[in-house]
Amino acid sequence: MAGKKLNLGYIASDSKRNTTYKKRKNGLIKKMDEITTLCGIEACAIIYNSNEPEPEAWPSHLGAQRVLYKFSRVSQMVQSKKMFNQESFLNQSIMKAQEKLKKLRNENRKKEMDLLMYQCLSSGYLVNNVGMANLNDLQWKIDQTLKEIERNATKDQPQERSPMVTNRGEVINEENENVAVNNRFKGMVQNNIDVTQNRNWCMDSANGGGNEMLRYGELDHPNGGWNDIFLT
Repeated sequence: MAGKKLNLGYIASDSKRNTTYKKRKNGLIKKMDEITTLCGIEACAIIYNSNEPEPEAWPSHLGAQRVLYKFSRVSQMVQSKKMFNQESFLNQSIMKAQEKLKKLRNENRKKEMDLLMYQCLSSGYLVNNVGMANLNDLQWKIDQTLKEIERNATKDQPQERSPMVTNRGEVINEENENVAVNNRFKGMVQNNIDVTQNRNWCMDSANGGGNEMLRYGELDHPNGGWNDIFLT
């Protein structure tokens, strides 16, 4: 059972604050003793309390001075290598969260393209309002899926397979079938690209000009995958 969430805030009550201070201080000293004993390292703790005239040092004032002197002898780069303040800790947390968000966006994008690909395969045509970014990513997803199918097919020892005969009497094999599916998808994608380009060209002409839209063959994926908008 999870414990009650700790409310990190200043304790207004003097008695509760002093009780918490003693409890946390003893817990900190216990952890310091454990880590130095178990890991064979040197460590010290200096605790300031406004109610006491002098700071409390662990394991002793002399021991703390020895550890601090040894620490001051190393280079500044080594001292700050794994040192955190509140700002650096928050920056690191933000960077980790951004990387996680980027990964989740890419995973969601792949699932969207999987769903769109299956919808096109089952219906035989592209759904309406498919933009250029979706068309290019869909084409990339189709190519990657076919490559994966080919890799999985070549893992096992090649076996003789009887050809399939269509209702028209045409003899096809698995390779020809994959090529046919690929060409089918490419045809749907290219047709939709042409329609989108013609629509935008007409709008530009009506407005008195405008830049021509690049054809699909002129687009590429410099990152080897999704468009840049999904990788930022």
